Amino acid sequence: MSTPKRIAILGSTGSIGTQTLEVIQSHPDSFKAEVLTAGSNASLLIQQALYFRPDTVVISDTDKYAIVKEALKNEGISVLTGSEGLSQAIDIQTVDMVLTALVGYAGLQPTLHAIQAGKPIALANKETLVVAGAYVMRLAQQMNVPVIPVDSEHSAIFQCLLGESSDEIEKIILTASGGPLLNFTTRQIEKVTPAQALNHPNWDMGAKITIDSATLMNKGLEAIEAKWLFNLEPDQIDIVVHPQSIIHSMVQFVDGSVKAQMGMPDMRLPILFALNYPGRSPASFPRLDFREINQLNFSYPDKKKFPNLNIALKALRQGGNIPCVMNAANEVAVTAFLQKKISFTGMPEVIERTIGQASYISDPGLEDYFASDLEARKIAESIVSQFMRKI
Repeated sequence: MSTPKRIAILGSTGSIGTQTLEVIQSHPDSFKAEVLTAGSNASLLIQQALYFRPDTVVISDTDKYAIVKEALKNEGISVLTGSEGLSQAIDIQTVDMVLTALVGYAGLQPTLHAIQAGKPIALANKETLVVAGAYVMRLAQQMNVPVIPVDSEHSAIFQCLLGESSDEIEKIILTASGGPLLNFTTRQIEKVTPAQALNHPNWDMGAKITIDSATLMNKGLEAIEAKWLFNLEPDQIDIVVHPQSIIHSMVQFVDGSVKAQMGMPDMRLPILFALNYPGRSPASFPRLDFREINQLNFSYPDKKKFPNLNIALKALRQGGNIPCVMNAANEVAVTAFLQKKISFTGMPEVIERTIGQASYISDPGLEDYFASDLEARKIAESIVSQFMRKI
């Protein structure tokens, strides 16, 4: 019997992290949770550690370190904290793969550290490539580190391209569910509440990603991520709304043929594929029953109703540090919306104004990305404050 692949899950208490642990639980002979990390959810991290018995856990919130350390003191599990602890955990020799499931910009530096440590990456953090795609993929190539996408759309493209030549791609077609507000009128969207925006019809995701889905920013971020994952030009990336979320994405080739990857809207499927690549493992997840699928609908997204998609696609074409600036502004805007500091339609305004005020760098280095993120957050927070003064 072969040794189980040992996985470090960065962000084990989030939506992707918990579903990854479900995959590991159902395939104990294939995978082992070697490292579990959390931001501040100490109670769930402790529960996970007691059940999965990892070598090491990391609680990034240093204020929660004593709680986790005390709970696991007799369990033979190493407990680390902070960014330094995260780096130490990634470096553990027994880690075979790092699954980056941290949300937002926070995923960038740990992913870079994992690549520098030579660990294969299962990438569930699209912002890493949105912020610094050129740098990250160049480093991965230099270190000969595979980057396997976990997002359902990028996993679908990756699977469609197996056995194909990259120069035979005419375009890729990313599918979007349309989110919870697909059929809302423009007037209804102006009054959308956080609760309405968080009510996704198909996918179980964390709050930030669900809001990005509602604004269609998520699809714009995925377009930028796809450019770097698959070495594409902006004009080779198309987006269609597919409410059923059965076709996860497609590739159109130079001869006009199209490959589509289909499956149930269940994130455990792309997670299992990424962990097990280049093979596949049997799984008991629900299957598609084509007798129950009455129709598959497709339409083009309404970019006037959902301007964040246009903002992201424009950032993709502008390049440089603009996607980094946009991502930072979006994270600030989403937080402000969830805290009811700005309206749903205020989010694109915050992002556009931030891009307009931030410094442009055409060929940024790593330190430029860090500086751009910091600058953009300060600008966006100032703009949010202006919104609040008007209320």
